[in-house]
Amino acid sequence: MAKQDRAVRTRRIFLEAAAEVFNEYGYDAASISVILERTQLTRGALYFHFTSKETLAQGVLDEAVTTQGFAPQAYKVQEWIDLALLLAYRLPREPLLSASIRLSIDPKARSLFGTRWPDWIQLSTDLLVAAKERGELQPHADPATIARLFVGAWTGVQLVSSSLPQEQDLVGEVTELFALVLPGIIVPGVLAKLDISPHRPERLLADSSASQDAGPAGPGATGYSARDGSPVREG
Repeated sequence: MAKQDRAVRTRRIFLEAAAEVFNEYGYDAASISVILERTQLTRGALYFHFTSKETLAQGVLDEAVTTQGFAPQAYKVQEWIDLALLLAYRLPREPLLSASIRLSIDPKARSLFGTRWPDWIQLSTDLLVAAKERGELQPHADPATIARLFVGAWTGVQLVSSSLPQEQDLVGEVTELFALVLPGIIVPGVLAKLDISPHRPERLLADSSASQDAGPAGPGATGYSARDGSPVREG
């Protein structure tokens, strides 16, 4: 087990170093030599986990769709909101996430590896379909359309806010985006009960960390699906 743990940690070190280099130089200019210099590990250790720059980039993209901090809520639409706020909070703090955006907008990297935007769209669609089935969305609101356009809007907000002379807080910007979008798609009775506070993702992550520190859940505990956030009975 100790050997497996070391392998997992080493793999993570290489991914995080690659993410930093992709963020700084872009995909084309990034080099294995610079990545190795960041890790202070051997080329042999790198090639045990990743055979090329291409597999490193794919490894970074594989980490892009993440639900860390996510937890089931009374309203499915709140879960959808939470995913967007959590990503906005984590992205500036986690090179792996910001590098996945950098790779997605890089024409060469996108042609080689595609993007994870379809996965985010599907994850959002699943939650919004569940929300509509529960009567949380207005009758005209189409989950697939909302999911697709919102992922595009979220990405656009991130790209623009990060490129302004005075970079804007991404969580605050996404909160403003929700303030504009939600009244047009959510039924009033649910809308009044939703939390889009910019402080919410930090609280969710703190709660998640406290829950993990408390130890594994016992038999019969309720977890959640990383795909659609629906409760799952364990044990």
